[in-house]
Amino acid sequence: MSKILIKNGRVISTTGVVEHDLLIDGESIAALGAPGYFDAVEPTCDRVFDAAGKYVLPGGIDVHTHMELPFGGTHASDTFSTGSVAAAWGGTTSIIDFAVQRTGERVHDGLAAWHAKADGQCAIDYGFHMIIGGVDEDSLAAMRDLTNNEGITSFKLFMAYPGVFYSDDGQILRAMQTASELGSMIMMHAENGPAIDVLVAQALARGETDPKYHSLTRPVEMEEEATFRAIMLAKVAKAPLYIVHMSAKEAVEAVAGARGRGANVFGETCPQYLYLSLEEHLAKAGFDGAAYVCSTPLRAHSEGHQEALWNYLRTNDLSVVSTDHCPFCMKGQKDLGLGDFSKIPNGIGSVEHRMDLLYQGVVTGEITLERWVEICSTTPARMFGLYPQKGVLLPGSDADVVIYDPHRSTDISAASHHMNMDHSAYEGIHVDGHVDTVISRGSVLIENDTFTGRVGHGKYLKRGLSQYLL
Repeated sequence: MSKILIKNGRVISTTGVVEHDLLIDGESIAALGAPGYFDAVEPTCDRVFDAAGKYVLPGGIDVHTHMELPFGGTHASDTFSTGSVAAAWGGTTSIIDFAVQRTGERVHDGLAAWHAKADGQCAIDYGFHMIIGGVDEDSLAAMRDLTNNEGITSFKLFMAYPGVFYSDDGQILRAMQTASELGSMIMMHAENGPAIDVLVAQALARGETDPKYHSLTRPVEMEEEATFRAIMLAKVAKAPLYIVHMSAKEAVEAVAGARGRGANVFGETCPQYLYLSLEEHLAKAGFDGAAYVCSTPLRAHSEGHQEALWNYLRTNDLSVVSTDHCPFCMKGQKDLGLGDFSKIPNGIGSVEHRMDLLYQGVVTGEITLERWVEICSTTPARMFGLYPQKGVLLPGSDADVVIYDPHRSTDISAASHHMNMDHSAYEGIHVDGHVDTVISRGSVLIENDTFTGRVGHGKYLKRGLSQYLL
């Protein structure tokens, strides 16, 4: 087992930034100490990293990815292999992906299929949430088994996509009641799917086929109403609720109100909603806007959504930033929707850029260094039962460590990213900061702008219950 010393760095936690050296022994953090504390140990170390002038932080945890997800007649272009390597390049050392049960399928069959996709294919550690696409007695029993025996303690339901993943209010209530009994977390895609389908059909009948209509037929009210309804159902069931990929300020306002009343309701947003907009991106001329089709959709910058989301990150009414990483290439995938926006595969690839994009929020004064680590690492670990194994730099925790250089910069481009995509939604964005070194369980994955890890290093994470409940 190797021993690694990281010295002269500034260690970031949720409570401050401290000049500390950090000692790794094998797969775990052995100790932290003031600069020079490990001088006597240094000659016995296999590797020494001088982090002078740099930040040392816990590896990022992206709790919302969709590797190899079948969707819209195709499948997400990143495999667990390519996607996990790209995540490592961006300073993310753990992901939680979504195993899928569609309507009419068995939950355990869906889980087995996702284990088969990921086993031996990940460069970083990974876990699973479970999508419940058909709420019945069998799936409710499966929720109990997965929580008690499989380390899967969070279950995603959809108020959208009738005929594929959609659950009605009665089904949602039953699943929430089961989650309440188990102590598990309900994750919700909160959009009013049946009403959206009506608006989509009406738009297409009028000949409104361009990508921008993806957002215009999924108006703010569809997210706001569904979010409020989910909160009310969770209140009745006494279940914790985590609303995924929030984009509308009015929807987050509903979450903030529930939290103000003491409810276990949590909000997640994604980099695309902080940096991209309907006017500038989704409404690009011709078919170029297809690159920005995702659900919930990009919102109008002129309506103040981006500013509000940053503010809700500061107040913790948005507790986590994940990516909803679901990449599709323009050629051969997104272009399935040429002439019909409703057939454009929904998804944006961000897993490689989350840490950098959120650090840019530090540079511009939107959030602090401590909050950066909190929303990207520590809260995700606590929210989904991985703390203190992950999300923190403490003795005994997994040695998942990122050395981040604030003096270098990152220019995001499809020409240099490592995701399996032929474009980048963030093309040309400049970030004043750069991932320098990435370590996963004591193994160096990234150094000197080179991937030194290996596919197969990543281990499956059995998770406990949420450690973030009130």
